[in-house]
Amino acid sequence: MIAALNAGWNRVFAVLGRVSMYRLALLCLGLLAAIALLLSAADLAGPTPVEILATAAVLVVVCGVVDAASQRLLHLPWRVESSLITAGVLLFILRPGIGPVALAGVAIAAAVASASKYLLAWRGRHVFNPAAVGATVLTLISSITGLYELGGSSWWIGSPLFGPIVLLLGVALVWRTEKLRVIALFWVVAIVVGIVAVGVQYAQQGVAMDAWTLLVQQLWSSPVLFLGAFVLSEPLTLPPRRWQQLIVAAVVGVLVGWAPLFGTFPVGLGQERAVLVGNLLAFAFAVRAAVRLVFEARTQLTPTVRELRFRASRGFTFAAGQFLELDVPHRHPDARGTRREFSIVSAPEDLPGVRIAFRDGGGPQSSFKKALAAVAPGDALAVTGVWGDFVLPRQSSAPLLLVAAGIGVTPFVSQLRHLALVGQQRDIVLVYVASQAAELAFRADLEQAGVRVIVFTRDEPVDLAENWFWARGARLDAETLRRAVPDIAARHAYASGPAGLLADLAPTLQQARSLTTDAFSGY
Repeated sequence: MIAALNAGWNRVFAVLGRVSMYRLALLCLGLLAAIALLLSAADLAGPTPVEILATAAVLVVVCGVVDAASQRLLHLPWRVESSLITAGVLLFILRPGIGPVALAGVAIAAAVASASKYLLAWRGRHVFNPAAVGATVLTLISSITGLYELGGSSWWIGSPLFGPIVLLLGVALVWRTEKLRVIALFWVVAIVVGIVAVGVQYAQQGVAMDAWTLLVQQLWSSPVLFLGAFVLSEPLTLPPRRWQQLIVAAVVGVLVGWAPLFGTFPVGLGQERAVLVGNLLAFAFAVRAAVRLVFEARTQLTPTVRELRFRASRGFTFAAGQFLELDVPHRHPDARGTRREFSIVSAPEDLPGVRIAFRDGGGPQSSFKKALAAVAPGDALAVTGVWGDFVLPRQSSAPLLLVAAGIGVTPFVSQLRHLALVGQQRDIVLVYVASQAAELAFRADLEQAGVRVIVFTRDEPVDLAENWFWARGARLDAETLRRAVPDIAARHAYASGPAGLLADLAPTLQQARSLTTDAFSGY
């Protein structure tokens, strides 16, 4: 039963992994819009079909025009997906309308939201969520001027009819972005605090409400689900480390849930205020996360592994084991878009030099790989953020097991190189899996680290270092891993590689004192 569930999750993860997080967000928003139109046509949703269509059309046009103009002015390629996602989120936040004044208000929100990506940005990352900024400005204008016909935020997506659909699509999206635990914490905090806040309000009015009714109300009749999955989860407004993301999620959850008692100052603001406060906190955590890298050279390490070397143009910090998101703009991007995540191969001590690597099997290339292959020395590429908690424990006495498959060795190269450069000795066993001996990349870096390495390849590698051991062609599975590392129960395990292999090794890996995984789906 467990094996079947693991296989099922692996298939789902593989399918989601073929689509970029941005493209998946756009697909989910498009599906929500289509469902909204159907419900509206059946007179089950608040806005009419004409209001939804008119509002969506204005949002798409204005967001597209402002984004295109801004990026042309800044000599950047137009990212149509970014424009459409902003429009899609605003569609469910703003109050749809059909009159000229209402559509003018929609246009104002769209223009402000798109402009904020460039005016309220720092080193390639947004300071605030664009949709939240647009909705906030429109709501303030309406309240201050008294022109309420301009509209404002309504979060009409918070409805029992949309709730289950938003939950399903939201879970798929945050699973793909590996933010499920973060957004789940927000959902729990916001709902629990919301139940308490509304219960207090009813009690003050002398009205008794049972907890179950309050739970249903907070879960299905509030925008909490949509806000978490499609607004709070935006990568460019999240901090890099999971503990930081959890703090932001909890703070925003409290503000959203307690809004009825906090009031809506500034006038008319509730959900947006919470998002903007969370964005500020996230920005404080990640103010130095986004930089530009200048490309220097590429090296073919093995028949299928290429290394790229860059130089950071300004301040850049990361922890050994983290990954960066690299943006390579190009025409006609495939379903995964123009951004990819790469584990950082170099150590923090190597800065300003930065190395990444990827696998190129020689088959059909993605549009991203083709664009990356065309990058010339001296070209600058944007790193839109550094994330990840795939970092070794600070306690140096903790014995470790590192399991790497293929290109999954890259975060371990960074970690082991860091330990070697700072002169820190640790009890570490590295299990390195490759299809053949010629595919063992970064041997020099790993040998310099001086740790014990057990190599699983079909053919025997030549010139192995003294502390390297060949598994004699054995296939790595749960049983062979247990035999290779008999003291696994005393070690903290870290595993990086294809999701399928990690699932196969799970019965043994789960015997470790702790387990941290870093699955990937390719480029």
